[in-house]
Amino acid sequence: MRWSGQWAGRTAPDAVLALVLLGFGLFATGLAGDNQPGSRPVDAACRVLIVVAALALLARRRAPVATLAVVTVTTSTYLVSGYPYGPILLTFLVAVYTVAVRLPVRPAALSTGGAFVVLLAHVFVSRGPAPGWTAVLPTSAWLVVPFAVGVVVRVNREAAARSRAEEARGRAEQARRRTDEERLRIAQEVHDVVGHGLAAISMQAEIALHLLPKRPEQAEIALTAISRTSREALDELRVTLGAVRQGAERGPVPGLARLPALRDRLAGAGLAVEMRVVGDPRELPAAVDLAAYRVVQEALTNVLRHAGVSDAEVTVGYRAEELTVEVTDGGTGAAGDGIDLAGDGDGVGGHGLAGMRERVAALGGRLAAGPRADGGFRVYARLPVEPAA
Repeated sequence: MRWSGQWAGRTAPDAVLALVLLGFGLFATGLAGDNQPGSRPVDAACRVLIVVAALALLARRRAPVATLAVVTVTTSTYLVSGYPYGPILLTFLVAVYTVAVRLPVRPAALSTGGAFVVLLAHVFVSRGPAPGWTAVLPTSAWLVVPFAVGVVVRVNREAAARSRAEEARGRAEQARRRTDEERLRIAQEVHDVVGHGLAAISMQAEIALHLLPKRPEQAEIALTAISRTSREALDELRVTLGAVRQGAERGPVPGLARLPALRDRLAGAGLAVEMRVVGDPRELPAAVDLAAYRVVQEALTNVLRHAGVSDAEVTVGYRAEELTVEVTDGGTGAAGDGIDLAGDGDGVGGHGLAGMRERVAALGGRLAAGPRADGGFRVYARLPVEPAA
C-alpha cells in the first residue's frame, strides 16, 4: 500500500503533463495546419499519433530511453505522414529533456543521437512537402536545446546533492568532535576530582595508620578527615557525572571561590597551603574560573603526592586582561623535570600536567611548570579574560 502511494505520487506530475500536452496537441494541431499550406489535414490517424506520444510520457521517469524511443518513432511517423509541425514536437522535446536529465551524459547523448537520426527521415521522405537539407538545422534544435538544458539541470542537481552530502558529513563530523570534546572534558573533570580526593585520602590514611598504635585519639581526627574528604569528592564527582545524563541539570562548577575549602581539606592531609591574592578580585568567565581552580587543585595534589614537603604557596593575580595562578613548593623537583605547557616543547609530565595544558591552551592561555632555581617546583598559568569594566 505504501509503495503504491509513493508510485502514485511520483506519477501524478507526469500524468498532468501528459494530459496537458495531449489536450493542447488535439486542440492546436488543427490551428497549426491552417497556417501550413500543403500539410496533410488532421485526421483520426493524426490524433492517434498525438495521443500515443503524449501518453508515452507517463513512463518517462521509470523508462526514459524507452519513452524517448516511442515518442521519437511516433513523432517521426507523424512528420513523414505529412502532418503539420505542431504541438507533438513539444512532447518530443520533453522526452529528450528527460533522457538528458536522468541519464549520464554518454548514454543520454547516444540515445538522443539515435532519436535525431530517426527524426531526420521526414526531411527527405514525407507525404507532404519535404523540406530537404534546409530543415536539418531547425530539426537539430529540437534535440540540442532540451538536451543541453537537461544536462545543465542534471549537473546542478548532482552538485547540490554533493553539497548536501558534504554538509551532512560536516555536521556529523562536528557532532563527533563535540562529543569527543565533551568526553575528554568529563574525563579531565573525573581525573581531577578523583585524583585529588584519593591523594588526600591516601595521605590522611597514612597519618591515621602511623598514629593509631600510639595515639588513637589523634588517629580519629585523620579518619574523620578521610570521611569528609571522600564525601566531598563523591559530591563533586556526582555533579560532574550528572553532565552525561540526558536531561540532567548541571550543578555549579567549582571555581576560585572554593580555594579556601581546598586549603582546609589539604591541611587535614598534612599540607599547609598559604593563599595570596594580588589585584582586585572580580567575577570571571565560568570556563576561566574552573580552569584556574583545576590548575591549582592538580598542582597541589602533585605537591601532596611527590614533593615531600608540608607546605606550599598559591598566588592568584587579577590583572587587566588576564588571570594568573602560581603554585610553588620547596620540595625535591629536580633540574630537567621542567615542562613548558604552552606548546613550545614536548616536555615531560604525567596525565595531570597534560590535563592542565589542555585546559589552559583551550582558553588561549599559557602554562609552564618546572623546578625553581632556589629549589622546589613551580606551576604558573596565564589565562586571558575580558578587561575589567
